[in-house]
Amino acid sequence: MQRPPVLPDTEIQRRLAVLPGWERQGNALRRTFTFRGFPEAVEFIRSMVGPAETLQHHPDVDLRYDRVLVSLSTHDQGGITALDFDLAARLGP
Repeated sequence: MQRPPVLPDTEIQRRLAVLPGWERQGNALRRTFTFRGFPEAVEFIRSMVGPAETLQHHPDVDLRYDRVLVSLSTHDQGGITALDFDLAARLGP
């Protein structure tokens, strides 16, 4: 699968403006999701499998009891691409 190109900074900022909760950190998009407890956090991680497999784009995930930190970057392109925004939008509001 051909990966899309890295987006320019202006386009990243424009897209972030309409994607609540997400922020840029270096060459990645990041968001922390908070849940009632561990089972809900794990279920959220399980819910990411379908969208990630559909897009063939897999997030970096850090689970901390009731929080899940998701980091998205197109590593083989060395930055943030449209694919990262597509997956971010599918992971929830």
